[in-house]
Amino acid sequence: MYYRQMGKIPHKRHTMFKKDDGTLYREQVMGTKGFSGTQSILYHHHLPTAVAKTDYLGSYMPEFEEEGALRHRHFFTDRVEKKGCALKSREYLLGNTDLLIGTAYVTEEMKSFYRNGDGDEMLYIHFGKGKVETMFGTISYGKGDYVVIPIGTIYRVVPEEETKMLIVESFSQITTPRRYRNEYGQLLEHSPFCERDLRGPEELQTVNEEGEFEVITKSRGALHSHMLNHHPLDVVGWDGYLYPWVFNIEDFEPITGRVHQPPPVHQTFEGHNFVVCSFVPRLYDYHPESIPAPYNHSNVNSDELLYYVEGNFMSRKGIKEGSITLHPSGIPHGPHPGTTEASIGKKETLELAVMIDTFKPLKIVKKARDVEDPNYMFTWV
Repeated sequence: MYYRQMGKIPHKRHTMFKKDDGTLYREQVMGTKGFSGTQSILYHHHLPTAVAKTDYLGSYMPEFEEEGALRHRHFFTDRVEKKGCALKSREYLLGNTDLLIGTAYVTEEMKSFYRNGDGDEMLYIHFGKGKVETMFGTISYGKGDYVVIPIGTIYRVVPEEETKMLIVESFSQITTPRRYRNEYGQLLEHSPFCERDLRGPEELQTVNEEGEFEVITKSRGALHSHMLNHHPLDVVGWDGYLYPWVFNIEDFEPITGRVHQPPPVHQTFEGHNFVVCSFVPRLYDYHPESIPAPYNHSNVNSDELLYYVEGNFMSRKGIKEGSITLHPSGIPHGPHPGTTEASIGKKETLELAVMIDTFKPLKIVKKARDVEDPNYMFTWV
């Protein structure tokens, strides 16, 4: 990310910054990788360390199924019945030691505040709109937005409409692809998007209020309740490179070629041992003998997960909006029978999907079997 500043900050860091009554604002340095990663400095009305009460709420880690026959999987997320706030409505479906993947059907605002102390979060908005109130300021969200929230950020989601999210909880930092950045961190000319397409917090709303305010914290695989005697969004100003940001999938400019391009051209983000790709409406290949449908391929080093958003999923049959397919490493996958031939001569695709490739095998959460298509493995026969 690039440098940003919001609100009031002192001329020099780590120096006295006084309120009108002569007392000090409280400085908080928030950074990654010790003091060698991206960081920001925030200035609070109250001590960010002042916690009146703590409570252990229990593990949040899902229970995975036993190892079974290696096969392709298909899950209908529109059948997930869990609803509520953006925390309580989360239903994990897959995961490993690098990330957890699930959905949330958000029908109400979060009563408590929340922070993930185990890693970054990415919320892809399938539909709906609202706002995310954070310690760095408020961000509005809408259909097609990727909302990336850094580790340790206190926030809450306030929907204006019922909202469905694809959620990635990463145990590492989520960034733009390294190969699209120069040595200074700027996105290069051949990148499918640039800094102009990224949105940070829009308004810093400072709340200097005392009372009881709960912050639910994820850390070390468990949920913890921290009760503050002041409002957690009491920041008067901040600056730095670490803050929540948004990228809309419609601003991804697809890379095309004379023949079918491999999935890395769709890469949008990366984390430790995984990448996120955006499949957007685009022109097909323009070689006179090209086959627009993807070729059969073996993921010998990665599992491939696709979340289908909308459009014509030309290489798949039986797929719905909100479907998740998993094609695990070790066995080949490709277009369903007849779809390769049907793609020849087509000029464009209007599909919209999010792909997550992981370089460690994904495990299936036991509850995911309630919304699974058990016959998907055999649909190529």
